[in-house]
Amino acid sequence: MSEFDITRIIATFLALLVAIIGHEIMHGWVAFKHGDNTAKNQGRLSINPISHIDPIGSLLLPAVLFLTGAPFVLGWAKPVPVNMTIVTQNKGTRGALEVILAGVSYNFALAFAFALLLGFFGKPENLITFFLIQFFIQSIIINVILGVFNLWPIPPLDGSQALRYIALHQRWHQVVATLDKIYPYGMFIILGVLLFAPLRDIMFSPVWMILSKLLPS
Repeated sequence: MSEFDITRIIATFLALLVAIIGHEIMHGWVAFKHGDNTAKNQGRLSINPISHIDPIGSLLLPAVLFLTGAPFVLGWAKPVPVNMTIVTQNKGTRGALEVILAGVSYNFALAFAFALLLGFFGKPENLITFFLIQFFIQSIIINVILGVFNLWPIPPLDGSQALRYIALHQRWHQVVATLDKIYPYGMFIILGVLLFAPLRDIMFSPVWMILSKLLPS
């Protein structure tokens, strides 16, 4: 394994950690701004990765995906605790939606920011520029995938939570009842979507559309 291969691995895993940890911190930070101190009191607004790493989602799964030659590396950090009752009491449905969508907003903002930075680089001239280019590229890919994936309206993903609060506000009782009913089976539904290629391609189509605009051709 060459030093460039090792550098690519380090850049990929660093990009993943920045994406998934920042996603969770943003949930807690926006909740804190809306009066909920739960995450702050538990030390979950810290940028120290030790506070957020999930052994399976942050280490094992990404390693398995990388070693098996998966087209991209994904994972998750430990969820940041949020008291949505406090948030809604202080800021209503809008505040709840801001907390729920803070993570994906962070992911998309990061992807666009790194795409801008990538535009300043040409071909890598040394190991440092190679690392930076790989970090930017992997960050763009990972953050776009995480952003789109988390917007799926399937429990317990952020998209389903946002839909539920909108439905509650609009008194769409059937939508709320349906989301509550399928919640226990959410992970199985997500797995089914990921394994069923035609549906997976439809659900991930926004990813490839966005990446085609952000990544150099």
